[in-house]
Amino acid sequence: QVQLVESGGRLVQAGESLRLSCTNSGRPLGSWAMGWFRQTPGKARELVAEIDWNGGRTYYEDSVKGRFTASRDTAQTNVWLQMNSLKPEDTATYYCARSLRPTLTMSMDMFNYWGQGTQVTVSS
Repeated sequence: QVQLVESGGRLVQAGESLRLSCTNSGRPLGSWAMGWFRQTPGKARELVAEIDWNGGRTYYEDSVKGRFTASRDTAQTNVWLQMNSLKPEDTATYYCARSLRPTLTMSMDMFNYWGQGTQVTVSS
């Protein structure tokens, strides 16, 4: 059973940092790639980061490269998104999702389990 739960979103000032967490309600996430997506009202959901099954490879969308870091623990129970130097344009609902593949796909179509999202608001 897969039930992804995100946490860590809140209101912050521009330039501050946040770390988002994603768990499978205490159960293992499994050896699958995990993605972090974000969405704002009226816009399509976009992939901002993806991490492969063992954390060996990652993908970042251009606007977050150098600021966001995805990681996961060896117990395969937690995935995190460290977000530094936050900007107002990072304001969105952030979702974690589990891929159908263990390796990076960089395709939203390959993610079949989704969390409910956590709101990140960055004020200027």
